[in-house]
Amino acid sequence: MESWMIWAGIGVVALFLVVLYNRIVALVQRRKNAFSDIDVQLKLRHDLIPNLVNTVKGYASHESGVFARVTEARASAMRGGSIADRAQAEGMLGAAMMNLMAVAENYPQLKADSNFQQLQAELSDIENKIAAARRFFNNATSEYNTVIQQFPAVLIARMFGFKEEVFFELDAAEKDAVKTAPNVNFGT
Repeated sequence: MESWMIWAGIGVVALFLVVLYNRIVALVQRRKNAFSDIDVQLKLRHDLIPNLVNTVKGYASHESGVFARVTEARASAMRGGSIADRAQAEGMLGAAMMNLMAVAENYPQLKADSNFQQLQAELSDIENKIAAARRFFNNATSEYNTVIQQFPAVLIARMFGFKEEVFFELDAAEKDAVKTAPNVNFGT
């Protein structure tokens, strides 16, 4: 009778450990899925940028430095890498895009151009979707990081090499740009 209780206790502990392991794996997959959502939106933004640059070039061709920075930042962002590297590259691209939009502010004919207005609306929509996907990803990352730090899951996490993951955050330059975003008014 006593050995039966020992085996039942071992079985309960083993079942508990399997459940914890599966919970961590599910959180890893949720985080990967959340990053896929960000990735889709980033690709849409990357595809839109050349059209926006070319439209602005038509009105402000002498602003070649701004166009070069946007193009370089876009190329860097498209290279990939770790999530931290991609977040940094996307932050640089965001800052470069803010400069491009600031240039556009100086050209009333450009601001009145229907193609530019449409591209700007698409960019704004994509940026909103990126922000929503980033919040979902960061929430998934936070949940995962919390679980692998809690006892007893921390034992399983260490045993199987699960490590704390990084968030997809705005870099300092992009945070400043968001705080001080230019006021766009098409009524002029």
